[in-house]
Amino acid sequence: MALSQNVKQFEWQWSIPKFFNIGEACTDWVCEDGKKEHIAMIVEDNAKGTSSITFKDLTYKSNQFAEIIKKLKVKKQSRVLIRLPNCINYPIAFLGAMKAGCISVPTSTLLTPKEIVYLAKDSSAETLVTNLDTWKSLQPMLSELKYLKNVYISGEFEEFKGEIKVFWLDSELKKINSFSNNHKTLAEDPAYLVYTSGTTGYPKGVLHAHRALLGRGPASKFWFNFVNTDDRIVHTGKFNWTYVLGSGLMDPLYLGKTVIVHEGKNDADGWINLIQKHKATIFIGVPSIYRQILKKTKVKRENVETLHHCMCAGEHLSDEILRGWFERFELNIYEAVGMSEFSYYISQSVNFPIKPGSAGFPQPGHDIKLLNIETLKEVKSEKEGMICIPESDPGLFIRYWNMDDETAKYKHDNWFFTGDYARYDKEGYLWFLGRKDDIITSFGYRVSPYEIERVFKSHLFIENCVALGEEIEDGKTLVVIYIILNKSGRLHPNKFVEYGRKNLASYKAPKIVYIATEFPKTKNGKILRKKISKEIILEKSDIR
Repeated sequence: MALSQNVKQFEWQWSIPKFFNIGEACTDWVCEDGKKEHIAMIVEDNAKGTSSITFKDLTYKSNQFAEIIKKLKVKKQSRVLIRLPNCINYPIAFLGAMKAGCISVPTSTLLTPKEIVYLAKDSSAETLVTNLDTWKSLQPMLSELKYLKNVYISGEFEEFKGEIKVFWLDSELKKINSFSNNHKTLAEDPAYLVYTSGTTGYPKGVLHAHRALLGRGPASKFWFNFVNTDDRIVHTGKFNWTYVLGSGLMDPLYLGKTVIVHEGKNDADGWINLIQKHKATIFIGVPSIYRQILKKTKVKRENVETLHHCMCAGEHLSDEILRGWFERFELNIYEAVGMSEFSYYISQSVNFPIKPGSAGFPQPGHDIKLLNIETLKEVKSEKEGMICIPESDPGLFIRYWNMDDETAKYKHDNWFFTGDYARYDKEGYLWFLGRKDDIITSFGYRVSPYEIERVFKSHLFIENCVALGEEIEDGKTLVVIYIILNKSGRLHPNKFVEYGRKNLASYKAPKIVYIATEFPKTKNGKILRKKISKEIILEKSDIR
């Protein structure tokens, strides 16, 4: 599939060295470029106030942490489980562990103790970095953590007795004032292990190599819009997610930019205050954050003069938000599509006009193909195919952790088969259709639920929605939609049926509309589409 001529003008040449370490690249290398005193990270914590760290200090402290790990004499590629909120110690542990040749395992603060134990057992983590409250919550289950040998507590500390050694992280860092050489890692060596959100069954471990940082290089150029050396990035997410680890931590640090994150209760005014206080130039959030700011604040362009670029991922952006944001702030929001296995590889860009609803283009350097999985042949324009990624792409994950059969299922014939379907239009824009199981087949037509949802999310009264196929009898499936209303007003579900008929082709328009209470979600806020049931229905349309 040939992309548009505009895209073709951009070339990307990969240069992957034999040896490469993410921890060193994000700290030591930046200092060598003359940015020792440049602020690497700022944390705004509702409870603890503002804290920050320079690249010089981040380099020193992550080297201290690496030295701590080396003194434990753990084996190469030993796993270091990190369960921390957004804080300065997060990158110290995350990057320091990789400097020591270990594998960092970031996890969510939303996980229950039982879920943390599962990840610790599955990853065979020997070292845990966490806070006091989390460690206390794990006490009743310590017998299950047979691999865990060392625990480092960030923040307040109290004495613990037992077979597992417990240390106060800040105190242990201060003891280190001499350093041995960091482990010399290959670019292909494992670097970090992230777990999927667990939409089906148990979470699935996704193992990434050190080269993954270099593999996201095209995104830094074609999704971000860095315009000066002092760019400051506000990211609204948590560091356990592949997308946030990349766009909110590793990528900016590697380029010597300042990362700004928040810990505590999220609110619309808080994000604006963060931008204003720290003169942020780039803002990254999920669509719901942008919707929140538009609905709950009255700020305008003059209130955020330093901001020059906005980005989003995680869910599809509605036309309403895109239009409203531009009208209010004179800025576009540039979307990206990614996955735990490959981060963000398809995106909109300042280099090309935005087509609302389109994911944009595969970033230069990523030879993405839409394949017919039966023939492994590339599909033609306007035809749907599975998004497939060459196994040789530097940004692609290594394997699924402890799941060789699962790896072989998706990685074979020199391709990684994502399971996501899309189509190119005649101008080369890519339109994301979703997972094969998400695509609705109704009366012989194949319909993307995301296309329907994009239209409905533009309605004034709709907070969120999910389009599904509902089988009403053998061989007969109807397009239906579940809607959650906002506080702007109420309409009878029949009115939303009419809205769909007016704005969508007849085969796409939902035949039944359900007004719902709340969608089941993962810990990371992703909607569990397969678990939506009629138990959440408040009201139903009665016209066809």
